[in-house]
Amino acid sequence: MASQATRLRLGQLADSVRLILFRQDRILLNAGELFWSPRSAESLEAEFSALLHIGEFGGSRYLAAELDVEAGLESRSLRSLLFSETDADLELLSRARQLLNWYGTHRYCGICGSPTVLREGERMLECTTCSHQFFPRINPCVIVLVTRGEEVLLARSARFRTGYYSCLAGFVEIGETPEQTIEREVREESGVEVDNIRYVESQSWPFPSQLMLGFLADYRSGDIVPEPGEIEDAAWFHVNNLPPTPSAGVSVAGRLIEGYARSVRDAL
Repeated sequence: MASQATRLRLGQLADSVRLILFRQDRILLNAGELFWSPRSAESLEAEFSALLHIGEFGGSRYLAAELDVEAGLESRSLRSLLFSETDADLELLSRARQLLNWYGTHRYCGICGSPTVLREGERMLECTTCSHQFFPRINPCVIVLVTRGEEVLLARSARFRTGYYSCLAGFVEIGETPEQTIEREVREESGVEVDNIRYVESQSWPFPSQLMLGFLADYRSGDIVPEPGEIEDAAWFHVNNLPPTPSAGVSVAGRLIEGYARSVRDAL
């Protein structure tokens, strides 16, 4: 069973609280369920990290913790749940994983090396010696569907599943706007130039902590030249003859592709 200190922490929680338990990048299941009550978690033969406040939903308060061992429990990767859970549950799981990553990588101060502590009522870690404060960070990324009339520019990297293509994407670098990132990334990855860049929608992507900013952009000039070592293939595809792409129900890339293809077909 958990230590007396851990059981004391769990015993102080209201019965309505729900726990999200991770071991590294895997969600630990409670008899097949995603969430644990404080009482069901007390019996686990494992130690807990700090209980991090995730949010409130449906009248319940949600907390997340990392366990030091899997304790012989059934577990699932977060990626494997993308196709099977509700949007509300995925939002809670995504937020939990990102906050636990932040907590786990900031246990010690990057300025002086002293331990950090959570500050009550804030999502902030503070150094116990120099008082430097650490807040959760996200990494902004752009993902863009380049269009040319009834065609879209799609690419694949060696990391993709066989035959799958998607939009071009990349991290926003220091000093850049998202629009500047799009111009640079499209040029680097495909060799073409774009204009008429417009924002469509965003998506939190917890692998490990991205905020995906989805855009459309019009082709302006240039021939496709895939970036060596990064892009395995890139090509123009007619909206009525698309290769396998990410699901619109899971990925902003899929929604960009599906939305544009639908708008073209509706206009025909």
